[in-house]
Amino acid sequence: MYSPLKIGPTVSYLFVKHLEISHYVEGESRYIWMPDGDGVPHLVDLHEPADEALLNDPTRNGANNAYWLFTRSNRNNAQIITNGNTNSVWNSNYASWRPLKVIVHGWNNNGNSEVNTLVTSAFLDVADVNVIVVDWRALANSGYWTAVSGVPSVGQFLGDFLTWLINLTGSNWNNVHLVGFSLGAHVVGNAGRRTGGRPIRITGLDPAGPEWGGNANALRASDGGYVECIHTCGGSLGINDPICAANFYPNGGRHRQPGCALTDYACSHGRSYEFFAASIRFNHLVGRQCSNLSQANSNSCSGNSFNMGNSILSKRG
Repeated sequence: MYSPLKIGPTVSYLFVKHLEISHYVEGESRYIWMPDGDGVPHLVDLHEPADEALLNDPTRNGANNAYWLFTRSNRNNAQIITNGNTNSVWNSNYASWRPLKVIVHGWNNNGNSEVNTLVTSAFLDVADVNVIVVDWRALANSGYWTAVSGVPSVGQFLGDFLTWLINLTGSNWNNVHLVGFSLGAHVVGNAGRRTGGRPIRITGLDPAGPEWGGNANALRASDGGYVECIHTCGGSLGINDPICAANFYPNGGRHRQPGCALTDYACSHGRSYEFFAASIRFNHLVGRQCSNLSQANSNSCSGNSFNMGNSILSKRG
């Protein structure tokens, strides 16, 4: 664990929104306000049953994942790679010798959400890489518990796609870096697990918290060669537990992060990918090792230094 880094609704509606999140207790609370891809909050019933018909619909579940390729030759116009379609690879700008960065969004997001555009731009600005954005909106834009229940399927299909792509092109797993935000962090964990932990690096950006404490399908430290978490809204929208091999808690890892309004938990949640994108460009965010989680949350760590984020594939810690 690493320590903090220094870095038009009605009044009654705002009060209720703040009350619901600030009093949220993992495993006990039934309701929580969750932001969509535009930061707009939605009241979520965590006891709502999953939509089994949707989870079993191949046009909505992990079988429907879309894979958007971006390179320096097509920074702003995605090329679609289709699992099992070799021509979609050979006719694209994908190059087996380039490192592969894979980005996965969260609940009520899609391939165009800010986490994808911000992190993709940062990766391409600093290195000649393949970036694949995974769009799983057909399932992500369902009820929260349905999306949670679908995470293993989305991750497993992603893992199978990556295995096919690596085998087809002769790419190297030591060049594969998976990045996931919120529910997407658990998706990339399942993808890494599906491949036997072969991706050299996995980064979880404020992995989703509600319904993920003690969940066997959550991101874990063994899902890749080096697994790192950046916690920025722990205990509410994000998970606070140190589930990765290295866990960073910038500014204590909880709401509210600098520049975020009192009731804007989505802002703190999104700081995780903003910090990460900045670290890719500058690699300047340095944490101090902590003795325990309480120390990390209270900004009082004083151990060894270790950089947060960045895109170095050989990173270990």
